[in-house]
Amino acid sequence: MPNSSSTSRASVRDAGAPRRPGRASGEEQDAPLKHQTDIARAAALIADPSRARILKCLADGRALPASALAGEAGVGAATASAHLAKLVEGEFVTVEARGRYRYYRLFGPDVSAALEALALIAPPLAITSLKQSSRTNALHRSRTCYDHLAGRLGVALMQSLLDHGVLTGHDGIHRPAEAVRDRPASYGRDIVYELSAAGPSVLAELGVDTDRLPPRRPAIRYCVDWSEHQHHLAGGLGATLKTRLFELGWVRWGAAPRVVHLTDDGAGGLERTLGLVFT
Repeated sequence: MPNSSSTSRASVRDAGAPRRPGRASGEEQDAPLKHQTDIARAAALIADPSRARILKCLADGRALPASALAGEAGVGAATASAHLAKLVEGEFVTVEARGRYRYYRLFGPDVSAALEALALIAPPLAITSLKQSSRTNALHRSRTCYDHLAGRLGVALMQSLLDHGVLTGHDGIHRPAEAVRDRPASYGRDIVYELSAAGPSVLAELGVDTDRLPPRRPAIRYCVDWSEHQHHLAGGLGATLKTRLFELGWVRWGAAPRVVHLTDDGAGGLERTLGLVFT
């Protein structure tokens, strides 16, 4: 961990998502709250088991139809519609019409981060089947954290970017005793990672143009991974890398929400370009 003279504090939140009324943006996000928040109302929306399953299903950032969410929650179409209406009203979820169908997605990365944080203090669900055990193992191995990669794969990708000098600023390890504001399952704020001079050319081999990262959001951020307790890449670069790996067919969606799988082509490609050997 860099010493106090070399450690910078990240002070901007992830942008590019809708902003809730009354919420600050930019550096104001890190200022102390000047108003009371209705935690009970937010908690009540999450507390229903069916709504919680719907939110977890949407936590990978994709927009999904009500029918898929009803199936994941194990409820009928009418019940799912009622739950989704409450989540839209509470600004946990947004909805858009696509022809005859309505698609739902999380309001933004803040909701995903809140769900990740709750997972740290929530009691574990009893694993009563091989299917549940396999899903839990898959989430730890490789998953999405809103619009970027997480789990062992996300952490390994971050470490490879550091080892190959694409990113600089830290070693990627979360050390709780030395952390100031960093906590598991949240955006990191203690460290500033930067793209090295050689970084753009390495990323160009993957088809990532660092001059065309998503606007209006920090290019490079990190999260403290809740399962690995290390850093994984977030921000515009993290989102762009995830999208590019899907385009290349190097990762694919799993059967369970948020789960992704590294393909054989992906394993070879990441080893060739970044020296990443993922087992």
